[in-house]
Amino acid sequence: MNCIIIDDEELARVIIEGYCNKIDHLNVIGSFGKALDAITFINNNEVDLIFLDIHMPELNGFDFIDSLHNQSNVVLTTSDSNFALNAFEYKCIIDYLVKPIKFPRFIKAVTKIDYNTTKTTTGNNSEVKEEGNNELYVNIDRRLVKILMSDIYLIQAKGDYINIKTNQKNHIVHTTMKKIEEKLPQELFLKVHRSYIINLKEIIDIEDNSVLIKKDVVPVSRSNKPELIKRLNRLN
Repeated sequence: MNCIIIDDEELARVIIEGYCNKIDHLNVIGSFGKALDAITFINNNEVDLIFLDIHMPELNGFDFIDSLHNQSNVVLTTSDSNFALNAFEYKCIIDYLVKPIKFPRFIKAVTKIDYNTTKTTTGNNSEVKEEGNNELYVNIDRRLVKILMSDIYLIQAKGDYINIKTNQKNHIVHTTMKKIEEKLPQELFLKVHRSYIINLKEIIDIEDNSVLIKKDVVPVSRSNKPELIKRLNRLN
């Protein structure tokens, strides 16, 4: 797998290249301190994977991705955890590594790339999205917190924030319902109201235009109720 490294810190590039050299199928074919220099290289070479820093002079990581015509897989490597939610908007971004990067975490990122590549080559792109999304990382107090999809039973919109309710605790996250809905496996979750997404497996009962999820009574809009009823495993 041909890969390049883009980071304005020389030490960071050396560390990532050293990690790549320990993995047989990773072949570093370029290392760049400026994103602009990498664009020309990518246009003339086959690149499968890009290790990309976010904060760089002239062109930051996200602007660099937007400038590419043919998007390779990208692993973001950064000392700033505040852009994790932005990263979720890009399908080409496989993982988000926060510096200092440890080798075991680096290996985990590469494993994700291998899984994604295998599914793509077999034509199961939809399975990648569904089966690969068994966990979600959210940015809370400058930390990336992992939440298991199966632990989420309810998501509620609260102005510019959403409240993700899980079996363990609640998480208040600055994002939109649209963004998180795109990340949730459709076979498990359903938006029943403009302000609520529910885990279908956590339904206790349904009465009129409301559904009971654990101890929460959630309103169901008339436009969404037919889809809710359709998704239930009904006896009659």
